[in-house]
Amino acid sequence: MKYIGAHVSASGGVEFSPINAHEIGANAFALFTKNQRQWVSKPLTEESISLFRENCEKYSFLPDYILPHDSYLINLGHPEEEGLAKSRAAFLDEMQRCEQLGLKLLNFHPGSHLSKITVEACLDRIAESINFALNKTQGVTAVIENTAGQGTNLGNEFWQLKHIIDKVEDKTRVGVCLDTCHTFTAGYDFLSDYDQVFNDFEEQVGFEYLKGIHLNDSKKALGTRVDRHDSIGYGFIGNKFFEKVMKDPRFNNMPIILETPDESLWPQEIAWLRSVE
Repeated sequence: MKYIGAHVSASGGVEFSPINAHEIGANAFALFTKNQRQWVSKPLTEESISLFRENCEKYSFLPDYILPHDSYLINLGHPEEEGLAKSRAAFLDEMQRCEQLGLKLLNFHPGSHLSKITVEACLDRIAESINFALNKTQGVTAVIENTAGQGTNLGNEFWQLKHIIDKVEDKTRVGVCLDTCHTFTAGYDFLSDYDQVFNDFEEQVGFEYLKGIHLNDSKKALGTRVDRHDSIGYGFIGNKFFEKVMKDPRFNNMPIILETPDESLWPQEIAWLRSVE
């Protein structure tokens, strides 16, 4: 079964996100548990936590299909100690918020070397940062999102995801989220050879680590390494690929999350995806 939703607003409190997801016909969703552009936010209140859990139960959203995203400021591979410590503290706070809400997953961008350390050194730091957070929390899986490879961002090649996973101590609490726009603009041509791309993912990472999908079309062409999402069927990827994904059992039983730019189309996109499943 496919669990499809979108990254919905948590404006006014995290407790509103399940309501917003229900209103677009979703059975999965993503959210920010704090302001994604601030280092520090107020702690979650007991009231918000309780209402969030109640609303998830009311609208039948299970923790397995809720994929919160951490702050965009965090760089778990930061080359400088001050930036690294700040990022690790913020990431730990994000993990702890997930714990409080009863969630099982936290999605994050791996990090950037900022042209100050090697790729391998940065990947090692990312793994160390994950170990730091996992050792101080319980029950929440760190879900690494692949990137387009824009600038000095890492995680755009499958081997880099594997490098990080190999150095995470608790393999039961690490996973991957594949973003279709990022995968495409990173240079993986799943339009010409769908099977080969996902065979490569299986060989280099393993589908046992796949915990979620960000389902986005792309405003930019294959291999451009530019991260610009488009609405389903409006970009360079096109509908046929998304039909394949919906029919592919390897993507069952995980959150499939739209981050497409026109929120007014989300109910229509979800309905169409279900129709081709």
